[in-house]
Amino acid sequence: MTLANRLKMGALAAALCAPGLAWATQEAPLDLVQPIADYKLYVAVHTEKLIADATKFVAAIKAGDTKTAKALYAPTRMNYEAVEPVAELFSDLDSALDSRADDHEKKEEDPGFTGFHRLEYGLWEKNSTQGLSETADKLLADAKELHARIVKLTFPPEKVVGGAAALMEEVAKTKISGEEDRYSHTDLWDFKANFDGSQKIFVLLEPVLAKKDPDFVKKVAENFTVVDATLAKYRTAEGYEPYDKLSEPDRTVLSAKVNALAEDLSTLRGKLGLN
Repeated sequence: MTLANRLKMGALAAALCAPGLAWATQEAPLDLVQPIADYKLYVAVHTEKLIADATKFVAAIKAGDTKTAKALYAPTRMNYEAVEPVAELFSDLDSALDSRADDHEKKEEDPGFTGFHRLEYGLWEKNSTQGLSETADKLLADAKELHARIVKLTFPPEKVVGGAAALMEEVAKTKISGEEDRYSHTDLWDFKANFDGSQKIFVLLEPVLAKKDPDFVKKVAENFTVVDATLAKYRTAEGYEPYDKLSEPDRTVLSAKVNALAEDLSTLRGKLGLN
């Protein structure tokens, strides 16, 4: 039985009574308790799906099926990108799963360079699964550990609320250059996952925000629609256009729209009394 089904059958009540969440009703504003609980379910479902998708991705690598592994890379990774603000709370796992070659002394040849981008490097730059089995197994093990920690985690309200802006700011400030998925150029898949994760937080907070500033809610909702429509321009039957196919004007327009959204979202914590 999946996590989603267990929750539908009543596990939510048990989760909210767990010791790790006891403080949420004391320190978080009362009207944020339910949105934060709902967001925890969203994150847990995504990390469970990360495990399921990574299992298939790893199997393709270990079978030597480069074509299938390449096809599974971006959709598997989306599960991580959608919940990145929470995943980053565990710096050891974030580094193991999502570090780039630049984060390591010996770049791509550094033994500490593991996770998605090490596999991406092998699949695209080397066009091979050779030598990737151990790294693939570690990716799956780290994904399982991430899920286990998240299920037990007390979600800090300021981290959840701030995550909406953080996801969009990361796209605008560091990912728009194309450095994230530099070997596969699957950056737009990441952008979409970041967008979805940010929008989920906003939608969960929307009823609370609407009581405080309905005009703000309307403006942000419209900005989400604009960014979503911009990303949709690059959709293909398989997913998204390779990011290196976008022109500089395309990237500039996308960056401007993401920045406008991120700027508004950066005020969420203040509006909800979490600064």
